[in-house]
Amino acid sequence: MNYPAPSPELDLGAIFPFDLDQFQKDAIASLNAGRSVVVCAPTGSGKTLVGEYAIYRALSRGKRVFYTTPLKALSNQKLRDFREKFGFDQVGLLTGDASIHRDAPILVMTTEIFRNMLYGTPIGQVGISLVDVEAVILDECHYMNDRQRGTVWEESIIYCPREVQLAALSATVANSDQLTDWLNRVHGPTDLIYSDFRPVPLEFHFCNPKGLFPLLNDSKTKINPRLLQKKKRGGERDRGRSGRPEAPGIIYTLSQLEQRDMLPAIYFIFSRRGCDKAVAEVGDLWLVNNEESQILRQQIDDFLARNPEAGRSGQIAPLYRGIAAHHAGILPAWKALVEELFQQGLIKVVFATETLAAGINMPARTTVISTLSKRTDTGHRLLNASEFLQMAGRAGRRGMDKQGHVVTVQTPFEGAKEAAYLGTSKPDPLVSQFTPSYGMVLNLLQTHTLEQTRELIERSFGQYMATLHLRPEYDEIAELEKQLAQLHEQIAAVDENELAIYEKLRQRLKVERQILKTLQEQAQEDRQEELGMMLDFAVSGTLLSLKGKNITVSSPVTAVLVGKSPGSGQAPYLVCLGHDNRWYVATTGDVVDLYAELPRIEVSPDVLPPPEMPLKPGQSRRGNEETFAIATRIPNPIESLHLAPEVAEQLSRTAAVQEQLEAHPLHQSGNAATLFKRRAKYVELEAELEQLQGQVEQQSQRHWEEFLNLILILQHFGALDNLVPTQLGRIAAAIRGENELWLGLVFASGELDNLDPHHLAAAAAGLVMETPRPDSKVNFELSNEVAEALAKLRGIRRQMFQLQRRYNVALPIWLEFELIAIVEQWALGMEWTELCENTTLDEGDVVRILRRTLDLLSQIPHVPHLPDSFQRNAYRAMQLIDRFPVNEVVE
Repeated sequence: MNYPAPSPELDLGAIFPFDLDQFQKDAIASLNAGRSVVVCAPTGSGKTLVGEYAIYRALSRGKRVFYTTPLKALSNQKLRDFREKFGFDQVGLLTGDASIHRDAPILVMTTEIFRNMLYGTPIGQVGISLVDVEAVILDECHYMNDRQRGTVWEESIIYCPREVQLAALSATVANSDQLTDWLNRVHGPTDLIYSDFRPVPLEFHFCNPKGLFPLLNDSKTKINPRLLQKKKRGGERDRGRSGRPEAPGIIYTLSQLEQRDMLPAIYFIFSRRGCDKAVAEVGDLWLVNNEESQILRQQIDDFLARNPEAGRSGQIAPLYRGIAAHHAGILPAWKALVEELFQQGLIKVVFATETLAAGINMPARTTVISTLSKRTDTGHRLLNASEFLQMAGRAGRRGMDKQGHVVTVQTPFEGAKEAAYLGTSKPDPLVSQFTPSYGMVLNLLQTHTLEQTRELIERSFGQYMATLHLRPEYDEIAELEKQLAQLHEQIAAVDENELAIYEKLRQRLKVERQILKTLQEQAQEDRQEELGMMLDFAVSGTLLSLKGKNITVSSPVTAVLVGKSPGSGQAPYLVCLGHDNRWYVATTGDVVDLYAELPRIEVSPDVLPPPEMPLKPGQSRRGNEETFAIATRIPNPIESLHLAPEVAEQLSRTAAVQEQLEAHPLHQSGNAATLFKRRAKYVELEAELEQLQGQVEQQSQRHWEEFLNLILILQHFGALDNLVPTQLGRIAAAIRGENELWLGLVFASGELDNLDPHHLAAAAAGLVMETPRPDSKVNFELSNEVAEALAKLRGIRRQMFQLQRRYNVALPIWLEFELIAIVEQWALGMEWTELCENTTLDEGDVVRILRRTLDLLSQIPHVPHLPDSFQRNAYRAMQLIDRFPVNEVVE
C-alpha cells in the first residue's frame, strides 16, 4: 500500500475560521491517517468541506486533486466556487465538451471523464493521467443508484489506483456500511464517516384547504393526531365534487408560506407543463420588495442585453416579481440565471421538477412537495424515501435559517397519512447498477488478460451485493455438503461388493414379486369366471372366502353360505356367516374363492340372521351364542386348493430369492433398510445441491456472463480477433456512448465519410437521439443526403438487434430520422427563435439534442483509423453547431 505518509495537520483554524462538526473532524483525521473515506451525511450538512480539506492538503504538498461530479452543470458550479476559493489559475475543468486548464492542480470533471481516464492505462496503475494526484473526490456518490449512469461510480472505484485516496461524499443511505466495506475490499483502508445531524433542522408541515399544520406529533415519530380524518355527522368528510379530498390552490399555499415568513421556497411539481402552468397562475403576485425588485430588474435586463434570444415567453415578467420555473425544457442559460438569482435570495419561489434536487446548490428556506406520487414507465407510484428526502433536504440554508421547512400538500389521491409515512421513513439503500458495455470490454482487453478482466468484474459493488444477498444460499450449500459428507462416510463403511450383491438380490426379488402378482391376477380372472358358474349351484353349508366392494375387510373372511335372497338383478344375494361370528350379505362379486371340495358345514334351517338386518349387500351384524357354535367349526384360513401351476411355480421361485436375500449378511445385520434409506437420501441431497449451486452460480456470475456475451458479439462483428481488439475494436474503444460498437460500426462503414458538415451534424444527431414522443414535430424536411446515408445503416442495425436479442443484451441502437432536420437547419445558420418556432419541442430539449450531437462530433477527430476528411468534416460540423445557446459558457 503506497498511501501518502501521515503528515501534521494543516492549521484548520486558518483554513476554516468556524467550528467544524464532529463528522468533519473525523473525516479529516482519517484522510491525515492516509485512509480513504465514505462521508455519509444529510444534504446541506457540509460534506463538501471534507473535499475542500483534501484540496488544501494536496496544494500544501504540491500535489493534485480530481473533483468529480455527476452533472456538467454541477462541475461548472464547482469550477466557479473553487476559483473563488483557491485562485483562478489553480482550477481546471474537464467535461464532455469543455477542457479548461487541464493541468491545474485542482481539476473538476464529470465522473464519466474520470472513468474514461482510468481506461487509458492498466487498471490500478497511475499512468500519465494520474501523476501527482493525491486524492479523488467523488461528489454525490449516491448517484451509484442511478439506473443509467450508476455503473460509472463503481468502475471509477474499481479502476482507481490504490495509492490514490478516495473521498466518497454521499447523501445518507441505508447501507453506507456495506459501501464502505466494499471500498475496503476493492480499493484499500476506508473509514465510514456517518452523520445524521442537520445543521439546519427540518420541520415538516401539511397544507390542506383549511391551512398549514404540523405534519408530525411532538416526538416526530407519527402523524399529527389532528390530521387524522374524522367522520362528520352523516359519515361524510371534506370532499370536492369528485368525491375525493380537495387540494389547496398554489396561490393559497404560497400565501400560507408568506404569512409565516417561510419564503424563499422551491415548489416541486413533477411535470414541465405543471411548472409553467404554476408560473402563469401566480405570475401576477409580487413576492419581492422594492429594493429586491430594482436589483432583479438590473440583472435580468443585463442578461437579456447579452443574450436577447434567451428570454422565455411567459417567464420574463414573473421573474421580475420573484417567480420562476426550473426544468429540463428551459434553456440552460435561462436556468443558470434563475439559479444565480435564487442563490442571491432575489427569487422567492421556483417551480421545479425533481431534477433540481439532484446536486445543484440551490438551498431554500422551504421546499414544497406538491404531490407524493410520480408517473413512471409502469404507472403511478408513491415516491420512495430517498426521492422524498432528496427534495426535502433542499430546505434550510446554513448560516441563514434556524430551521428549514418541508411542506407536503393534500391532493385528491394522497393525504397526511402518506406524507407522514415518507416524513418518518429512513433512506433507501444503494443498489448496484453495474452493467458491462462494449466500451468496457474493448478498453479492458486492450490492457488486461481475460483472467485479470474477470477479477475486475468480480470486484464490482454488484458482485459484492450479490454475495451478501446469496449468503443464506451459501450457508445452505455448506450444510448440504456437510450432510452429504456424513452420509458418504456411513455408506462407505459397507463393502461395495457386498452392497452390489445385496442390491442385485433386492431388485431381483422385486421383479419376481411383480411377475407373481401379474400371474395371480390372471389366475384370479380365470377363477372368477369359474366361481360365477359354481355359485349358481352352491347350497347351504358351502364354504366361501369373502372380500370385495361390499365386504370391506383387510384380508378375506372365510364364511359358510346360509342362504340366498332375491337380488336386484338375476344373481341372488348371498347370506353368509363368517368365522368371526358375523353375518354378511354379499354379491357374487364379493366371493374370492369357493371350496366345494371341502365337507359342507351343516346349518340348521332355524338359524337365521337377526330380523333387524336388511338383506342388502354390505349389511353386517354380530351373531349370537347359537351362531358362535357354528362359526367355531369354520376353518380359517384355508389354503387355496385352486392354485394355478404357473402361480405355484412362481411362488416357489419368489420364495427362493427371498430366502437368499434373508441369508445375506447385510439383511441379517438389520442395517439394510437404514443403509438404503441413506443411499436414497444421498441421491436426493445430491440433486438438491446441484440445483442450488446452479441457481447461485447463475446469479453470482451474472455480470461475467454479460461480459462474455458482449465478447461473442464483438467477435461476430470483427471488433475482436480472439481477445485482441482489431482496428474496428480500437475505433469503438475510443468512443463514449450508450452503444460503442454500434457507433464504431457506423464510423467504420464509410457511409458518413463524405457528408458535408451540416449533413454530418444531422446524421450524428440520428445516432444519439432517443425515440421521440409521438406528438413531437418539426416543420423541416430532412435532406436526401442524410436520409440516404442513414438508410444504408439499417442492415448493420438489423444484424445488431438480432445478435443482441440472442445474447439478451439490452443496449440501445439509435437510428432516428424524425426531428433531426432541426439539427441540419441549425448547422446551416438558422436563428434560434425561428428554429424553435418550427418545432413542438421545448427549448431545453432542442439544446439537449444539439449538445448530444456536439458531444459525438467532438469525439470523431480523436478516434483512430478514421479518414482525415471525415474528421475534418466533424470538426467543421462542431463549429457550426457550437454557438449560443448551445455552447456552455464557463467564465
